[in-house]
Amino acid sequence: MFAEFFGGQNPFDTFFGQHSGEEGMDIDDLFSGFPMGMGGFINMNFSRSCPAHEPTQKKQDPSVTHDLRVSLEEVYSSCNEKMKISHTWLNPDRKSIHNEDKILTMEVKQGWKEGTKITFPKEGDQTSNNISAGIVFVLKDKPHNIFERDGSDVIRISLWEALCGCTVSVLTMDIRTIPVVFKDVIRLGMQRKVPREAHPLPKVPKKHGDPVVEFEVIFLERIPQMSRTILEQLLPL
Repeated sequence: MFAEFFGGQNPFDTFFGQHSGEEGMDIDDLFSGFPMGMGGFINMNFSRSCPAHEPTQKKQDPSVTHDLRVSLEEVYSSCNEKMKISHTWLNPDRKSIHNEDKILTMEVKQGWKEGTKITFPKEGDQTSNNISAGIVFVLKDKPHNIFERDGSDVIRISLWEALCGCTVSVLTMDIRTIPVVFKDVIRLGMQRKVPREAHPLPKVPKKHGDPVVEFEVIFLERIPQMSRTILEQLLPL
């Protein structure tokens, strides 16, 4: 086989052929065919195949959250809010960065509830080693001097009105005044709904929720004796 491939010469004769069958072979003779380096050490160069360099996997940065405060009037009618942000951005060489300002415009739709999130993907800081974070704006209600979302509009009435019935004026979010008639006895803390005069429903903007009116009854601090006697005769025990 060696003759066919190597032209009759055994390639291992250099190392083993001359010592075939000999006993007591010196170890130095065994490696006599190898090149020797400094100090008598054998120089043996082995090429090692290295795996191709795999690019570092970029990590997604966590989202950056900001509050977006809007008034109840703005949520009632819808509005556009603008927010200026400043972030770092990659240059065309994909290595160096620069600072950049940007205006983000958010459409706040009718009836959106507090806690609604508006997300702008990949608008956070950008580097060569990361995937930009998303910027998230969370809707928050501004304090209102009259209304409270998911709360009640408190209206004060006198004890006489609470007992004998009354007509109260309910202010709506679009600055209208609606007269509402109450004929029954009104107890302290009683609540009544005014149909379809609250915020639009987020999924069905043409429909509106019901504002809730809560009554606060003002009691007299003092009652004259004559009035007290009359009340004792009229009021049930």
